Amino acid sequence: MGGRMVKCVKFGREMPGLDEKPWPGELGDRIYNNVSAEAWRIWEERMKMILNEYRLLPFQKEAQELIAKHMEEFFFGQDAALPPGYMPPQGK
Repeated sequence: MGGRMVKCVKFGREMPGLDEKPWPGELGDRIYNNVSAEAWRIWEERMKMILNEYRLLPFQKEAQELIAKHMEEFFFGQDAALPPGYMPPQGK
């Protein structure tokens, strides 16, 4: 982990950021600049759920469009911030 810090949109505080852009284009830039590595890990779990739920493969164009839409909502949508005191599920 580098020492790069971002003000995380999910947690509302300064946290270690991602080491590289996780997604292409403008959405990837926004995530890189505004999402902590911890919030990205939570998203990755959510993304697996979405892919399984819709029975999609990550390389399919439809899957990428759907994931991008969900990602945008997850990080920057109306209810993007986690509730105060949220603790990620332990284990796995």
